[in-house]
Amino acid sequence: MTGWRPPHVPLTVRFRRFVRRTLAVSGKEIVHVARDPSTLYIALGMPVVLLLIFGYGISFDLDRAAMAIVDDDRTPASRDLVSALTSSGEFRVAARPESADDVDHVFRAGDASIAVVIPPGFSDDLAGGLPTPLQILVDGSDGSKAGGEMGTVAALLRKWAGGLAGTPMAPPIEAKVELLYNPGLRSAIFFVPGLVAYILALAGVLLTALTIAREEEQGNLEQLFATPIGRLEVILGKLGPYVGLGVVQALLVLAVGAVAFDVPMMGSPLTLAVGTLLFLIGVLSQGLFISVISHSQQVATQIGAITSLLPAILMSGFMFPVERMPIPLQVIASIFPARYYVSILRGILLKGNGFEVLWPHMLAMALFSLIVLTAATRRFRRRVA
Repeated sequence: MTGWRPPHVPLTVRFRRFVRRTLAVSGKEIVHVARDPSTLYIALGMPVVLLLIFGYGISFDLDRAAMAIVDDDRTPASRDLVSALTSSGEFRVAARPESADDVDHVFRAGDASIAVVIPPGFSDDLAGGLPTPLQILVDGSDGSKAGGEMGTVAALLRKWAGGLAGTPMAPPIEAKVELLYNPGLRSAIFFVPGLVAYILALAGVLLTALTIAREEEQGNLEQLFATPIGRLEVILGKLGPYVGLGVVQALLVLAVGAVAFDVPMMGSPLTLAVGTLLFLIGVLSQGLFISVISHSQQVATQIGAITSLLPAILMSGFMFPVERMPIPLQVIASIFPARYYVSILRGILLKGNGFEVLWPHMLAMALFSLIVLTAATRRFRRRVA
């Protein structure tokens, strides 16, 4: 007598059942999202607030930076020089010390961070075609600010000197610098694409990090385990609604970035859509994995914030070039999808790169999503711990 065998179920029937059960889980999750104001705020409100705060708050652009002027010449030529340094609006005269020795007190008091010392005889040397020295003093306690101020002052001085009549002949070799992709060197153009990746990573991980952990705390998993729904159906069913919500979130953030900060769109919107979708699936899958291995919403929130916030800021190229990091940190950075999404955003929005250039980044994000989704499915158990 042979043993009992379950009846054979055609593949098409099993697939229809799989889709029906996955959609049932997604429908349940959609109802929960619609009834939970905090979830909607994390998805739609927090990203816009963070983008505006960081976008306007983080800026290396010089706007009426405080400058001290020590004019020991007091001639029309020296006054014309001061006017040339301040007419563009990047600097303003905030102090006029009596001598160069007093500049230190101005810096210590915080009244200015850069000083220009015009020596006596400045106009005479200028008229005679003699070397005309100027002393530039810079407060170096803030390295990035000091570098920007020195470069801007040097550019303004070259521009002013080039417009003088009777200046010495130009050298036989002259380098002409042309800035591409961001001619005005505006901080927002550089930062906003990185901010988009940071905000979507943080919000995406937090959105799904609470799903399974919340149901485990509330005891809803016991009811779910009483149904024939499989592990993969639960994972994909919970992932689907948040992917749709993440798409709305990404469109909202990109639209605010374009309107509020004039971030251009030089490349293909379709390529951007594919890259954004892969990134969203990756960070949402990361949140689901965190939710599976955590047994409380508090732990899931903490792990989600740490594993999304730090990589998205420090190891994505958002603020610091990954290529300049030590090799071990570069290896760690290559794990997280934010590292690739920042390159995709800057490549599409600023440079107009296409899929032929960006496909390695998209492939890396797809592999990350596949690995993390597989890990989340395998770690999810149909039993209550």
